[in-house]
Amino acid sequence: MSAEGVTVRSLLKKKREGKKITMISTYDYLSARLCQQAGIDCILVGDSLGMVFQGLDTTLPVTVDEMVYHTKAVRRGARESFIIVDMPFMSYQVSIEEALKNCGRVIKETGANAVKIEGGEEVAELIHRLVSMGIPVVGHIGFTPQSIHALGGYRVVGRAEEATRVREDFRAIEDAGAFMVVLESVPKDLAKEITENSRAITIGIGAGPYCDGQVLVFYDLVGLVEEIKPKFVKRYVEGARIFREAIKRFIEEVEGGVFPSEVESYG
Repeated sequence: MSAEGVTVRSLLKKKREGKKITMISTYDYLSARLCQQAGIDCILVGDSLGMVFQGLDTTLPVTVDEMVYHTKAVRRGARESFIIVDMPFMSYQVSIEEALKNCGRVIKETGANAVKIEGGEEVAELIHRLVSMGIPVVGHIGFTPQSIHALGGYRVVGRAEEATRVREDFRAIEDAGAFMVVLESVPKDLAKEITENSRAITIGIGAGPYCDGQVLVFYDLVGLVEEIKPKFVKRYVEGARIFREAIKRFIEEVEGGVFPSEVESYG
């Protein structure tokens, strides 16, 4: 990483040079620190923390205060990574004025580099206003978790007649100034077409291999989430199994009088 860390400029340069961009979504100091040490480009503090970190059924109850809290922790762990913050449900939909206030607060209080807004044409004006204020914006189209009830549950978005809408949404938010757009659960050929014709960076999650970069949730990547495994998730280690085994060994050693030993005891 450069002395100034990862920037919008350096990310766009990677796209122009055909170099893939890496992103992980996480919510705490320790995992963010690991991501930076490994050399990740971007960290998304996703509102998925509601489900993964808090155990909720959807992302909808997450608040701006909670996003600020978690982003501060992530920034302390990854001072050189490019930090993007999900704006939670109803933090930007009520009015443009309220949205500008909430987005400005998040950037000001957390030290994040950009905000992420879900939606297409309906949020283009907001994106334009934010970019005009100097706040970098990441878009998010395809399957948008905050619209789960309207979409009728988790599903692929962009097949058949929906493909035209996905294209139009991408163009609208790109023209409004979004420098990066997350494509979620979009057919790979549509994602390829969009990526090849875009100025903005495309980040895929369940959108195939042709996007400019990829994102996974940290807890999925390291295998801590066992109950749900979407098709697009790859577990690089079975973390939950490893952690359970460590905890069981601790229980056995305490119950058997093995821990603490002389090594772990003060004289």
